[in-house]
Amino acid sequence: MPYGLYISAEGAAAQSRRLEVIANNMANTDTVGFKQDVATFQARYAEAIQLGRSSPGDQSINNIGGGVKTYGVTTDYSEGQFATTNREFDMAIDGKGFFHVQGDDGKVYLSRAGDFSLDAKGRLVTGENHYPVLDQQFSEITVDGDLPWYLTPDGFIVQDGGAKAIGLSEPKSLDELEKVGNNLFRPTGKIDPVPLQDRNVRQGFLELSGANPISQMMAMIESTRGFEANSRMIQAQDTAVGTLIGRVLRS
Repeated sequence: MPYGLYISAEGAAAQSRRLEVIANNMANTDTVGFKQDVATFQARYAEAIQLGRSSPGDQSINNIGGGVKTYGVTTDYSEGQFATTNREFDMAIDGKGFFHVQGDDGKVYLSRAGDFSLDAKGRLVTGENHYPVLDQQFSEITVDGDLPWYLTPDGFIVQDGGAKAIGLSEPKSLDELEKVGNNLFRPTGKIDPVPLQDRNVRQGFLELSGANPISQMMAMIESTRGFEANSRMIQAQDTAVGTLIGRVLRS
């Protein structure tokens, strides 16, 4: 196969993967607490080196490279913009930390989505899957809907003379989080509570999606054009090879 076909094919594959990531971001531009993903690329070795038939630095044609390949998909944890809702159970973390959420499997997940509500049992639950929201000791938070309550700026729910700290924790490194669904994260290591002086929860606000629809649309157009350019290169090289073979057979 002509060398250029490998480079064009890898370029098309990389742009195709990027388009998948962008499409998922665009589908979640209205998802509360969503964190956008970013496809990253790196230079690719020539096909012969990839297959072990040659080695880097052998001063052959294989050292001119093999185009690019998708290195991985990373999550951008930048804080999203806040929207005022004035709903009493909507909460947004202003600064460090993630809410504690208990999944169907009983495990603790982290989230920045604070579109909470009360279920029939009086438990504070998430908006999307109705998972229980946990306090700092990883117990379910309950609120009596018939009694007055308020949220302190540092994230304590106060009602009937008692106070419960909404669970706010963060991992040692954001690299120790795995995205689960649209706005949940599974910690792969130990999580630490956010220090009291750094706890800041705003009632009646929501942290919006971190994916901007305009920038994502521009990225999609850019990636689509890159994919089309690589596709045209594949077609041009295929035509050239076919023409060459035809001339050889006629000679």
